[in-house]
This record gives sequence, structure tokens and C-alpha cells, in this order.
Amino acid sequence: MPCTARTSRLALAASAASLALLATACGGGSGSDASGGGDGKPVTLTFWSATAGAKETAEAFNKTHTDIKVKFSMVPAGPEGVTKLSNAVKGGNAPDVATMDYSALPEYASEGNLENLTPTSGELVKKEFPEAVQSLVNLGGSTWAVPFDVTPIQLFYRKDLFEKHGAKVPTTWAEYRTAAEKIHQGDPDVTITNFGGGDPALLSGLAWQAGARWYGTNGDAWKVDIDDPASRKVAAYWDGLLADGLASRTPLWGEGENKERATGKVATIIGAAWSAGNFPVSYPDAKGKWAIAPLPTWDGKASTGMYGGTSYIVPKGSKQTKAAAEFIKWVTTDPEAMTARLSSLKTPSSALPANEGMRAVAAKKFDGSYFAGQDVYAVAGEAADTIVPGWTWGPVQQQVTSAQLAAGGDHTKMLTSGQAKGETAVTDRGLKLDK
Repeated sequence: MPCTARTSRLALAASAASLALLATACGGGSGSDASGGGDGKPVTLTFWSATAGAKETAEAFNKTHTDIKVKFSMVPAGPEGVTKLSNAVKGGNAPDVATMDYSALPEYASEGNLENLTPTSGELVKKEFPEAVQSLVNLGGSTWAVPFDVTPIQLFYRKDLFEKHGAKVPTTWAEYRTAAEKIHQGDPDVTITNFGGGDPALLSGLAWQAGARWYGTNGDAWKVDIDDPASRKVAAYWDGLLADGLASRTPLWGEGENKERATGKVATIIGAAWSAGNFPVSYPDAKGKWAIAPLPTWDGKASTGMYGGTSYIVPKGSKQTKAAAEFIKWVTTDPEAMTARLSSLKTPSSALPANEGMRAVAAKKFDGSYFAGQDVYAVAGEAADTIVPGWTWGPVQQQVTSAQLAAGGDHTKMLTSGQAKGETAVTDRGLKLDK
């Protein structure tokens, strides 16, 4: 699906003005431009990632390139992976290439933990990626990462359960609760979805859809507005579903979650474009029963937020920035890389590439039989066109995430904890806070 005028509106506020404040805080310029291999031997790059299909992608690169070889290591996803990478940078043993969520980039770049990719990848980002996605990686006037995917939140639902209980596939959050009540009344063992434990990334994406703006700027000061009315509306809604037993308290991202989803104990999953690839692996017996729909909205008008999202970075200290840039270019824009990523039988990727050429390959290669022939990439592309513009990630989001995880799944408390930590973290960083 091509980038439309609607998606390009994301660039209006998704980093441009506010992240210019990072310019004075970002450490250093580009590291060594050496690509190595002066002795005739191939350059060896170390590559860390938690993304599906990354191993297969690295293997495919090694088969088709003789001057650069990539040594891949799987690392934890989320905050744990960021911490591991931070410790490696501090210890001087960071990888040459890694993947990182968009939400972590401003904080990581402003702390001086990244090589500036403007000399090696700036033009690539400018020419090969939509403006909306460029704004997520071009911070403070420099390019700090190369985008890989776009991650619109979508609704995955069990067709058979909705049909059995006479529930309508919801288009609004009010209808979603009505469906939850109807299904749970018909079978008390079934809830509308898992939503226990608290997932800051999902909460932020749902708040994004509702019109929240967790970060912004006023002059040279950062504004932290995590506990805002739009976010409180989202938190109260989900805390209400949990309190009434309509949503499962089983923690997200655990064995219990998978078991409930695989055995028909939940009727929907709130996921993103990248979630689709997990279904054939985790819920094989439910083939043909799941379908994908747009995320319910508050006002009936099509809209969504983003849930995660991956970019490629070069951690501070790499001596192989040119070779790293060559690998990153291949993995984010070459159709062969997408074919390799989709070849994983264990964890097939369904990520929606930011690069339009890669997206076309993915749509052609992805096996959509699990979803009864539904065009996974067409649906995701349409959802991407409805991502609400104006979201900005701030320079302390990883600290906010940690505080929210400690809130124990109380979504309202996640907001207040995040607000408090965001304000103190900004001032602790020596940045100005707008109150």
C-alpha cells in the first residue's frame, strides 16, 4: 500500500520540532568510517535483534555477500533488550548493528549511545522511506536510525465465537464492550481479550489513537502529559473491562496468554501488523477461525495508533559504520531480505515494511491461508493510512516504561506513575520541563 497524504501528515509533529531539542544533548558525530577488510578478508559485523525473521535475514545476506559477514545474536525484546544494549555500549562491546523500537530512539540518541548515521544512511532514509516514517528516525537534524516497519494497531477476532454468540464485530469501543458482555454472558469461560499485567507499549498506542500527546515542547522546554484526559479515558475503559470480568487478567506476553488464545478462551486480540505472523505458530489449531478488522474507535471515524515499530541502529563505538550501513540498506530495502524474513517457519514475519518496494514483496510472499485468504498486508496498509498524526516520543520514555511496568497492571496507576517519572526524569537529565 503506498504512502498517502493521510499518512504523510504524521510527519507534521511526530518528531520534527520537538526532537530538535535533542540537538544539544546528542553525543558526538559519526564514528569510524572504516569498513575494514583491508587485508582482503571479509568484514565481520555483529548484529543483535529480537525481531521475527532476523536470523534468516542475516543468513541470506551472508549467502549473497562476500565482503561482509554478519554474526547474528537473538536478544530480549522491549526494555530488557535496551538495557542489555546500553550495558554493552558502556562496556565497549556493543554490536555493530541492532534493532530498536522507535520509542527508545530519542532517549538513546540524546544519551550519546548511537552513531550518527547522517553521512552513511541519511540519503537512503530521505529517498527510500515515506516522510511520515522519516520523522521517527531523523532527530535533532540528524539521522540516527533507518526505519524498518510501520505498526498500526488492529483487531484480531475469532469469527466462530462472534457468530456463536450473535455478537457484532465492533467498530467502536462502545460496541466492543457490548460484544464482550454478550460473549461472556453466553459463555462465562470466554472473555473479550487478555489485558492483564499492563503493557506500556500497547497503552501508549491506544492513548495515541484517542488523541493523547504524551510529549511535546514549549520553546526549549519539554512538556510531559502522560496522565492527560484522553489517556485517562483509555485507562478507565480497560480497567473497567477488567474489573467486570469481561477482559482476562492473564498477563500479556506469557504462557497463560498463549494458552487462552489457543484454546478459544478469548474472542479478540488487540495487536499490530506484526502480530499476524505469530498466529500460525502459536494457535495452529485455530486456522481459518481468526480474522482481522480495523481497531474500534471512540467516535466511529477510522483511526489507530502504533504498537512498537522497529528501526536499525549502529550503537556507539562501532568501527564498521560503512559496512553496517551497507547491511542496513540491504535489510531494509532489498526484496531478497524480505523474502528471507518471510521464510522462517518458526517465526514468520508479518511486519508491514516502511519501504514501499519491500511492502509489495511482503504482500506477495506472505501466506495468508491461516486467515482464510484475507489479505493481511492490504488490511494493515489500510490501517496504516489511519494512524493519528501528531505523536512525539520523548527523551525519557524508557524510564517511563519501567515505572509503568511497576504499576502492576492498573492502567490508571500506569498513567500517574508514568507522569511522575517522566517529569523527574526530564529534570534529572538536565532538560527544561514545561509545567
